[in-house]
Amino acid sequence: MRGWHPFLLSFFFLACVCAAGSGDGGSAYEVLRSHGLPIGLLPKGVSEFRLDQEGRFEARLDAAPCTARFESDVRYNATITGTISPGQIAGLSGVSALDLFLWFLVRAIRVDDQTSGIIHFDVGVVVKRLPLTLFETPPDCVPVSSLSPDDHFLLEASRIAALVSKSQSGAPRYQLETQESSI
Repeated sequence: MRGWHPFLLSFFFLACVCAAGSGDGGSAYEVLRSHGLPIGLLPKGVSEFRLDQEGRFEARLDAAPCTARFESDVRYNATITGTISPGQIAGLSGVSALDLFLWFLVRAIRVDDQTSGIIHFDVGVVVKRLPLTLFETPPDCVPVSSLSPDDHFLLEASRIAALVSKSQSGAPRYQLETQESSI
């Protein structure tokens, strides 16, 4: 019986390490699936994944920043964080979506009803609805450094637009300008 004790401790330790996350990102996809979310929300190349008991996670990508193509382009930073719970990810950072030539930060993702076949992406100003089928498998992610000059221009323009949107809103500035012009 004494010979089994070290073996059981070793087995328990190994099981805990495997459950905490593997270097190949396998557990990241398992966590998505176990929370009712499609595994294609994260691209191929997750090198590290951490999840705490409150659902806060951090995923690190091998070749990032990178861009994956769905109905539109999605850009992933080297580190993606958020809080996962059944059917949703809140407080998301590290993911942007291209729409109308601008990059919008994706703040939250949710699936209200699996049978609807729809996934919702909250980008702050609007919620975009896409078919769940687009996210059935992890997409390839092309490193940003291998993008064309036109793509780099779009990325830079979107970065500037994101900075402007974080600054003062247009309404107070418009009100100030109209007040100044009437003086």
